[in-house]
Amino acid sequence: MAAVAEVFFRRLSRWQADQQRESIADLYEKTYRDSDPPPRPPSTGTRISYDKSARRETPAHAARDRAAFLDRFAADVQRPGFDMLIASAATALVGCIYGYLPDRQGSWWYGRHDIAPATLGQLADSGRIFNVAELMVAPSHRRRGVAEELQDRLLVRVDAELVTTLIEPANTVAKAAYEAWHWHPTDTLPAANGHPALEVWTRPTPQNDPS
Repeated sequence: MAAVAEVFFRRLSRWQADQQRESIADLYEKTYRDSDPPPRPPSTGTRISYDKSARRETPAHAARDRAAFLDRFAADVQRPGFDMLIASAATALVGCIYGYLPDRQGSWWYGRHDIAPATLGQLADSGRIFNVAELMVAPSHRRRGVAEELQDRLLVRVDAELVTTLIEPANTVAKAAYEAWHWHPTDTLPAANGHPALEVWTRPTPQNDPS
């Protein structure tokens, strides 16, 4: 386990991730409620909102949002190729990143496999894509390089050719961060079935990056 600016990074197994699901849900709430819009990919099936005022929810609404995240997380932990890193400061969880190997028919595209970009679908079918499903950093530890360090440590181990994530077009904070991390927009999923339009951002894995 290594430290960067008093933040410690550690990989979790599936079992460890599942055991820490409530702490991860706490981080989810801390990250997205009453804070500036963070640079993050939307999680599978989540209600996507980057408007600060939209995160001032009633207790009942917040409970449903947490429960929905826990349901998604439980499903994601079981996906092929699941990999996760956490960042801790003292005894507090301050960040995490996780992803998995998607398949064309799965929930990678919010169940919208009929409009998944064909070339990415083909790569997914052959196990050559890794999808970053969630990247979260608590407000107290933003702008300290924690998100980038989490990303770098995860991707260096990924056994795939390409990494993907999905970002809402209006989320300029996320797009600026991912552009700085050498990601590029490569496709767009149109709004459908109650889901917003999403941009597909990709980058090669470090071992496949010609630069």
